[in-house]
Amino acid sequence: MAAKIIVACGSGIATSQTVANKVSKLLKDRGVDADVEAVDIHSLKHYIKSADAYISVVKVTEDYGIPVFNGVAFLTGMGQDEELDKLIDAVKDL
Repeated sequence: MAAKIIVACGSGIATSQTVANKVSKLLKDRGVDADVEAVDIHSLKHYIKSADAYISVVKVTEDYGIPVFNGVAFLTGMGQDEELDKLIDAVKDL
């Protein structure tokens, strides 16, 4: 079963879509089966209920009960490998 990963930013259009596409490709390259979906921050509570992981482009203060990852790392590339490794560890056994 594919892991469900949500990426959210303010509008759900440009930034979260860019991160979602990049993460999807990186996971595929590593052989990880995952559905990565970009959403706007206002719809997050609806989508997070069925997600296995959340990649946040904005600072998170709420606990969603699932692992949360730094989306800026995927956007800029700084710290990306470390964040990707943590993400894979979190979803690899799903």
